Amino acid sequence: MAFLKELLKARNLLLVIFIPLLLLPLPILYPNSEAACAYVLIVTAIYWVSEAVPLGAAALVPAFLYPLFGVLRSSEVAAEYFKNTTLLLMGVICVAAAVEKWNLHKRIALRMVMMAGAKPGMLLLCFMCCTTLLSMWLSNTSTTAMVMPIVEAVLQELVNAEEEQVMAAPDNSTSEETQPISLGEKNGPPSLELIFVNEDSSPPDFPSLMQGKNLNGVHMIANPIKSVKPQSKRQHEPQEQLLVLPPDPRNLKLNSKYRSQHDQMVCKCLSLSISYAATIGGLTTIIGTSTSLIFLEHFNNQYPSAEVVNFGTWFLFSFPISLIMLVVSWFWMHWLFLGCNFKETCSLSKKKKTKREELSERRIQEEYEKLGEISYPEMVTGFFFILMTLLWFTREPGFVPGWDSFFEKKGYRTDATVSVFLGFLLFLIPAKKPCFGKKDKGEKRENTMEMEPIITWKDFQKTMPWEIVILVGGGYALASGSKSSGLSTWIGQQMLSLSSLPPWAVTLLACILVSVVTEFVSNPATITIFLPILCSLSETLHINPLYTLIPVTMCISFAVMLPVGNPPNAIVFSYGHCQIKDMVKAGLGVNVIGLVVVTVAINTWGINLFHLDTFPVWAKVSNITHQA
Repeated sequence: MAFLKELLKARNLLLVIFIPLLLLPLPILYPNSEAACAYVLIVTAIYWVSEAVPLGAAALVPAFLYPLFGVLRSSEVAAEYFKNTTLLLMGVICVAAAVEKWNLHKRIALRMVMMAGAKPGMLLLCFMCCTTLLSMWLSNTSTTAMVMPIVEAVLQELVNAEEEQVMAAPDNSTSEETQPISLGEKNGPPSLELIFVNEDSSPPDFPSLMQGKNLNGVHMIANPIKSVKPQSKRQHEPQEQLLVLPPDPRNLKLNSKYRSQHDQMVCKCLSLSISYAATIGGLTTIIGTSTSLIFLEHFNNQYPSAEVVNFGTWFLFSFPISLIMLVVSWFWMHWLFLGCNFKETCSLSKKKKTKREELSERRIQEEYEKLGEISYPEMVTGFFFILMTLLWFTREPGFVPGWDSFFEKKGYRTDATVSVFLGFLLFLIPAKKPCFGKKDKGEKRENTMEMEPIITWKDFQKTMPWEIVILVGGGYALASGSKSSGLSTWIGQQMLSLSSLPPWAVTLLACILVSVVTEFVSNPATITIFLPILCSLSETLHINPLYTLIPVTMCISFAVMLPVGNPPNAIVFSYGHCQIKDMVKAGLGVNVIGLVVVTVAINTWGINLFHLDTFPVWAKVSNITHQA
């Protein structure tokens, strides 16, 4: 037994060593470029799926194996690791870092909650809308980590409000039966524990951060790492990317955590809805998830003459999908956890509000007032946020000439040009509002802060997901090797048996396949493995590549059934309100909703938007190049 335990501990090391050795006969028995490329592809894919090494480290495998096997020159492989999409991501991260640093996301979230009130149905809809809106521009992990502490505070008030009533009564009893158990200790806010979050870490890495006791099967850290001090109105300290965890489970009683079954269902419903809404929001924009960025860069590399997919066209296609999914998912979650009494849970009438709901709304109002008036850095960040979106939309809107047409040379400017330029300006604009008048002596201490910019390089580094950048680069390298070696053409020829199926059936089968795989394999790894295969399949069957690539890219994001599916799931699960069976039951419904909506979308307005009913010239050119 001791020997087996040692083997299990060394499992990752054994995989790293023996997988390349076991597969080595492939390039030896078949000494050609296709076999060598397949060897590198299989080794890298196994490393990604098993996570024997970090995803970013596994993505470096093509960088040394391709030159060793003579598939690509070292300089050619190196060029694949930094592309236009990397610049786009860097510019977006600059704006995201400013949003997080100056608490603009918290102001937006609390404001929307105030508008909705404390009715469970309206709170659910409000939090889902807020999370979707933020997730359009920030990473799904970051958005979930931002919103969940606010949700937890609201749930704390909903469960504790009645307790405050009982404590205020003169004949208050101290017996266990009359004392409701809150989400935290006593009547105050729960003692929160914080850990640093790697924004785009792979799902299995996330639970490894949590050790010690467990709550509903959720591992928690034993000691807090860092506390956060409240910020003043004038001074904002740079914030670490933190995840707020619930209190020490040793201080909670599992059987009496909630006052009633209804309270428990409200907590489950609101918690799970944040993860699902973050996923839905990420679909809306091309920069919303790493999977869509990987798709965009791969598509542009594979079909350089296809000027079809940009920020505007993707938004026009995906926004109705997100809207429909948001509404239908809200109905699904409400029916599953809160029942069908929409009139009671969604009423905005003040007369129908309970004492608990009124106390909760009062607490939310107090939290919002603590933020004070909107600060100068928040206004600058909000302005840049809106300006970046407008410039993306108006660069090449399609139906009218965009601002790119004002330049003599066409095709030189992309969405990355806009994001990098505006991100660069955030390093220059001072965080303190310029004052050209005379200063008092009492303001001398603030002189050193006057020239501090909206964001610093340290702020940028905290937010920038470098692992994803390298992972994306590894995917480009694999795709480039598959193309140059002829492996992608060979794979496409093996799939000619699917030519008897109609295009919609091929797309549907591909979407179902990736939806299952991505529940157990990280999203970036899944799309990186499947993109080259689907491109070859589409070209072989003479289907417009976008007809399969776009739906598959979206369906890969629907890893919502298990805590290991993606980091937002793990974050929500760590709060202890839901169990795995709750996630599977609710996530299956969201997965089916997404699959149906995406399939309908690609076969209706998607056909007209991307001209999917014809095999385009740019795909024919690429196909001829591969065969040559």
